[in-house]
Amino acid sequence: MKVLMINSVCGIRSTGRICTDLADALTAQGHEVRIAYGRETVPEKYQKYAVKIGSDTDTKIHALRSRLLDDTGFGSKRATERFIEWVRSYDPDVVHLHNIHGYYINIEVLFRYLAETQKHVIWTLHDCWPFTGHCPHFEYEKCGKWKTGCFDCPKDKKEYPARLLLDNSASNWKKKRKLFTAVKDMTLVTPSKWLGDLAKQSFLKKCPVKVIHNGIDTDVFRPTESNFREKNGLEGKKLLLGVASTWYDKKGLGDFIRLSKKLDDPYKIILVGLTDKQLETMPKNILGITRTNSTKELAEIYTAADYFINLTYEDNYPTVNLEAQACGTPVISYRTGGSTESAVRFGTVVEQGDLKSVAKLVRSSAKFEKNCSQDDSWEYSLKEYLELY
Repeated sequence: MKVLMINSVCGIRSTGRICTDLADALTAQGHEVRIAYGRETVPEKYQKYAVKIGSDTDTKIHALRSRLLDDTGFGSKRATERFIEWVRSYDPDVVHLHNIHGYYINIEVLFRYLAETQKHVIWTLHDCWPFTGHCPHFEYEKCGKWKTGCFDCPKDKKEYPARLLLDNSASNWKKKRKLFTAVKDMTLVTPSKWLGDLAKQSFLKKCPVKVIHNGIDTDVFRPTESNFREKNGLEGKKLLLGVASTWYDKKGLGDFIRLSKKLDDPYKIILVGLTDKQLETMPKNILGITRTNSTKELAEIYTAADYFINLTYEDNYPTVNLEAQACGTPVISYRTGGSTESAVRFGTVVEQGDLKSVAKLVRSSAKFEKNCSQDDSWEYSLKEYLELY
């Protein structure tokens, strides 16, 4: 069997690693796999799978076009046409889509090919972009226009995918509905039940939906001793940890600053993933750390913390919750998206914005029972994925 995966990246970050993990498993079973990607570099050990779509210049032009016309996914036409010529030659039995936004592929060209050939398509949704006219997330805005047709998008223009003036969400939504529903043999995979339920309310509702939770590498994320406390002068402190690849208000940055004002010594907030500019503005009882590319160092920080606090207002199924719990650190999370599904094995959930409850829990040194059986795995199920091919 020939399998073609399409994703924005290959072998890096969560979505790229899912692709390469699946590729390794499929190859071990004797199948042939290629991973088409559009951005950044591919680790050497995965280059045997990698097929680049377009160029960095194509991506930049697509991004500029998206800012001007608000039509993310409709640029990169010529690059995608060249790619589809290669796909026809490769002739895959299964096409497995992941993130197809990110300014690297033209969805009209891609889906016309998929509809024409009626390939068996698996589409893992990592956010809500496939069934909206513009945004990957809408929970913060409490917007429900995507159910019947987007228009007058309430999303901040500076948020990804950024736009300058034009609001093209109504046209985008209609085009996506027509393109995506033309593929008859398509199964959706969602990392959370929350996202699966949303997909069932969208124009993709006729597609079967399979929930396969994202997972983590438990060889890395496990209780890991270190000198993190001693190195940072944190002996005797109660450490409250937050981790994000990018920090902004919807990720909870403002709430962490407000929480810091509610807690005195011995509580110390640790935020991993801040920019150098953000570090300069942090209050004294917040220790800021720039983004680390070392998963071992991250496991050490998770282990050193007393609580992992997730104050995000938008998320699908945050694996940071899993990483913390696997390192033995309980989670306190807002009731956001799929956070409720990834935080409850060893932790608790509070309502969005309820910093009073967060402060009360940490002051009381709340204890949480590990709510998982011996059979529960922190790793996503390759077996469940493989059954879909």
